[in-house]
Amino acid sequence: MPRWRALSSAGPGSPPEQKPRFFYGWIILGIGFLTVVGGYICRNTFSVFYPAIVDEFGWGRGNTALIFSINVLIYGLFAPFAGGLVDRFRPRYVLAVGAIVMGVGVALCGLASQQWQFYLLYGVVASIGLSVAGWTPVVALVGNWFVRRRALSMGILGAGFGSSLVFALAAQYLISNFGWRTAYAFIGILAAATIAPLAVLFVRRSPKEKGTFPDGVSAQEAAVREALHEADTARTSWDRTEWTLRRAARTRQFWLLFALAFTIMGIVEQIAIAHQVYFYRDAGYSALSAAGFYSAFGVAFIIGNLAGSVSDRVGRERMFVPACLICAASALLLFLLDAAARPWLASLFAVVFGLTLGSGPCVYYATVADLFHGPNYGRIVGMMVLGFSLGGTLSPWLAGYLNDATGNYESIFWLLFASMVASALMMRLVAPSKLSPVARHG
Repeated sequence: MPRWRALSSAGPGSPPEQKPRFFYGWIILGIGFLTVVGGYICRNTFSVFYPAIVDEFGWGRGNTALIFSINVLIYGLFAPFAGGLVDRFRPRYVLAVGAIVMGVGVALCGLASQQWQFYLLYGVVASIGLSVAGWTPVVALVGNWFVRRRALSMGILGAGFGSSLVFALAAQYLISNFGWRTAYAFIGILAAATIAPLAVLFVRRSPKEKGTFPDGVSAQEAAVREALHEADTARTSWDRTEWTLRRAARTRQFWLLFALAFTIMGIVEQIAIAHQVYFYRDAGYSALSAAGFYSAFGVAFIIGNLAGSVSDRVGRERMFVPACLICAASALLLFLLDAAARPWLASLFAVVFGLTLGSGPCVYYATVADLFHGPNYGRIVGMMVLGFSLGGTLSPWLAGYLNDATGNYESIFWLLFASMVASALMMRLVAPSKLSPVARHG
């Protein structure tokens, strides 16, 4: 029996322990999941819109991919600001306003006819809205409600991100049957109309507002947890620190995590999102088949995120490092894609790459929360999202530019491989299990 459960058992003459029948945190997590799905559908379906826009206007892949790169850059630049908003103001209104701005920006893309219009609407307006209603505020919000099940909660949010990838097949259907302009209008309106009312009606900042405690424990269990936490001799000076952004930025772990966000989510994830459909189409697969493989990648990404919750028990590094190395190996399969000679290989790549890459963000954000959670967590995680965005700004454009220059993606395949190996090495150097009891014991 865990120590805190043993100590919280009622003794003779003590009143029976009252445990909430339903933990409201699951409502918060559910809304966070839907917010992530709706918000990132607007961005992660770019891979299927990308060829349609290139075909209609005849633009180069590099300049067209710049639409996506600008989106990621502005998103990241606003992430620390978005984290500050959710730290200071009511999250329900922050998320609602962001969702409306994002949805309007995406819907108006259906009227665009010039590159600068896409740069403005998709690259600036929609990305600002997504930043304010996206990962940074949602993760900061959910982090208030879950502690011991932190990786599980992050995995469920990550599954929402993966679900947005699965929507690529539906987006391709809309594009094929109604055109990409109608598809953009539909997606933008749907996202805003779903997220904004749910946020206003149901989102609450912390368990205190609902008279409960993180993870849904009783008041007695919460008191015992706190007492054990304060008395825990395994706690390090790191764990006792009250982290501010300035204090965190003085540590090497902060900058290693910043660089890790640059590689795994900035370079690898964003290249996969922006160019993966083209990987398949260049190998000879049809547009619908390519969208299907991309959706299979999304399903595998969802499963990978949920599997990342295992790190709550085995430790962050033990989950993250092997997954990164397997993901790196799977990237080498891209050199062998050929619809005629090896039609099955695209499915294998999509599943293995999706499973292993999908577990990464879940464990990564759980690690950031383990090491830096506190009153300033929104700003700190916003800086990590900025790190991701710097890599995500460069990589989609670079992949398109190199394809225009060489006629293939081979150099990009090597970049994916090297980035995943580097990510594994950086997590080993961060070594969260040596710094935080949560990272160590789950």
